[in-house]
Amino acid sequence: MTLKRRNNGNKVVLGLSGGVDSTAAALLLQEKGFEVTGLFFDIHKKASEKTEADDNIERKKAELAAEQLGIELICKNVGEIFEEKVISDFCHQYLKGNTPNPCIVCNPEVKFRTLAEEADKIGAEYIATGHYAGICRDEKSGKWYISRSKNEKKDQSYMLYRLGQDIISRLLLPLEGITDKEQVRDMARKKVLNNSEAKDSQEICFIEEGENYRDFIRSRGAVCEKGCFTDKNGNVLGQHSGILNYTIGQRKGLGVALGKPAFVIDIDSENNRVVLGDNEDLFSREVLSCDNLIEGAAPDIGFTFPENVEAKIRYGAKPAKASAEVMKDGRIMTVFEEPQRAATPGQSIVFYHEGRVIGGGFISR
Repeated sequence: MTLKRRNNGNKVVLGLSGGVDSTAAALLLQEKGFEVTGLFFDIHKKASEKTEADDNIERKKAELAAEQLGIELICKNVGEIFEEKVISDFCHQYLKGNTPNPCIVCNPEVKFRTLAEEADKIGAEYIATGHYAGICRDEKSGKWYISRSKNEKKDQSYMLYRLGQDIISRLLLPLEGITDKEQVRDMARKKVLNNSEAKDSQEICFIEEGENYRDFIRSRGAVCEKGCFTDKNGNVLGQHSGILNYTIGQRKGLGVALGKPAFVIDIDSENNRVVLGDNEDLFSREVLSCDNLIEGAAPDIGFTFPENVEAKIRYGAKPAKASAEVMKDGRIMTVFEEPQRAATPGQSIVFYHEGRVIGGGFISR
């Protein structure tokens, strides 16, 4: 792992949840001589949203990690902006028939913005997180880029594509050279840290363990009416229980018997329809995206993608060869060499060139 200073400073504010990844990131920064301050994000808008005991569990994990690391910990309540930027959007997208990824919204709007603000307050030159991704610089243009992790299974570069130059230029990602999660756990074990065997964090941080996203959205007063299942020609096949309960590519739990496997191939929120079809209907070479960012900014219509660009349409997918073009309305049309399965509105398409992230956008209909 290389953590090169970009100036003479050595202060860094690190997002510290108390989990093993962020703790290992702190250890690696300390080994390189950085003065680390931890930042714990309290995402709850009101104290009443969680019991005091539950709130203490999360915060005390971070406090214990900071104590064992010998670093200062800042506890920052970001509940209001998290509600506005992340949770509200999450609920809204599902009710539109989309499948959002809240981490992609949170990273630029809440997490990294807050890290930068707190770093500025204490005069820290750098910010850092425990993401599995790298940082690289184009010597010709001077621009900084997120790059793919050496750990392909844990690579989180996809989640960071909406970060701008103001953030990436001061960002350190200590886990970029880690190729196996056991390396991280071994670091914690050698320091006899309490979290060395802690399980990985849940996918959606604001939804309680044992609760699903449907119940969460309904608990906030959302009403999702029943409607029709149809085939792609508009023929009614049965009744669905509300578009909130479905996502593109879903096969199980449809509650309709057609005598053959059926898959959700589209969700029409305006007409409250869920369209069913065959698995083959889910494959397409063309993917349209909106609200695109290329190198941290909205792309110019004349922007030309590299010839050997790759793209991936979900976090767990592998980058695939494609061509892409910015349309007159700012949307991007991506054409893959090989058909991709279940490109899902609300998820992101992320573009890579030679292993580095050059941008992305939200998949649209």
